[in-house]
Amino acid sequence: MILFILLSCLLSSILFTPVVRKLAFKIGATDRPSQRKVHQRVMPRLGGLAIYISFIIGILLFKPIGHYSIYILMGSVFIVITGFLDDVLELSARYKLIGQLLAAFTVVIVGGIQVNVINLPFGGQFELGVLSIPLTILWIVGITNAINLIDGLDGLAAGVCCIALVTISWMAFTMGDLYVLMIGLIVLGSTLGFLLYNFHPAKIFMGDTGALFLGYMISVLSLLGFKNVTFISFIIPVIILGVPISDTFFAIIRRVVNKKPLSAPDKSHLHHCLLKAGFTHRQTVLLIYAMAALFGIVGIIFSKVNLWGGYALILFLVLMIELFAEFIGLAGKNYRPILKLFESIRYSIEKRYSP
Repeated sequence: MILFILLSCLLSSILFTPVVRKLAFKIGATDRPSQRKVHQRVMPRLGGLAIYISFIIGILLFKPIGHYSIYILMGSVFIVITGFLDDVLELSARYKLIGQLLAAFTVVIVGGIQVNVINLPFGGQFELGVLSIPLTILWIVGITNAINLIDGLDGLAAGVCCIALVTISWMAFTMGDLYVLMIGLIVLGSTLGFLLYNFHPAKIFMGDTGALFLGYMISVLSLLGFKNVTFISFIIPVIILGVPISDTFFAIIRRVVNKKPLSAPDKSHLHHCLLKAGFTHRQTVLLIYAMAALFGIVGIIFSKVNLWGGYALILFLVLMIELFAEFIGLAGKNYRPILKLFESIRYSIEKRYSP
């Protein structure tokens, strides 16, 4: 069954992507080279429509049974329309946010997908109360934009999303959550088929249609998969999505440090920094795939360890992310608090013991 779902959606996406590519050129949904972009020629950018068509076909074929299906589909319509209009007309950030909020409101307020209670590690519960709805909406909008931010190289966002979907689907399988497993596999197969055309050198970009849809689906699936959360399981989706979340986090720090608007574009995201460090386009993408896979593995391990082991793993992971970000300049060349601390300690030791 698992293999059949994957193959059906994969083949569907393989068949529809060339059709969507021709449509993109016909209606002018193209991405032109610029100083801020890596590609050197005009590229069609409506590829996410092929992913979405394949997703709908998968839903119609396999009919995953769940109370939330209709609301997830309704929200997906808002998010795909928003992405489609942006790919064709280049919407302002304000209108894109409105579309994302409409999708989030649909699944959270109308559909009731929200986190209400967190079971604390040392006993007791933390009731989110009135914060439940805004925090759940913030999660959906935040992850949606995080996926959109890493969509800067051929195959990057699609590959990272596939790795996240594999991890979420595997954990749904181990927890016996057939509903999340089926939808996760439908989205995974649809994205893998598109990735065949999107990997370097890409023949088509997913555009905002794809990036927003995948971000939306991954955020909702992670909510469904860990809906009755403990403090530990609350961290798991954050770890699984470590690459886009950490890239977004350091992008915010970078803009605050440089006193720039949060929506201001730049060329200092993770993939930009790795390219500047001398890695090729393909090497950069594969390296980020490896990072995403590592986060996924850590997320799975995290779900199996005891409380203190979980805390130790989080501390180690945060320290490694911070050191890596400082080393490659992800938050800016002057942002190096831990490296500067190490340097001052080394200098003090050398000064103390020097003859």
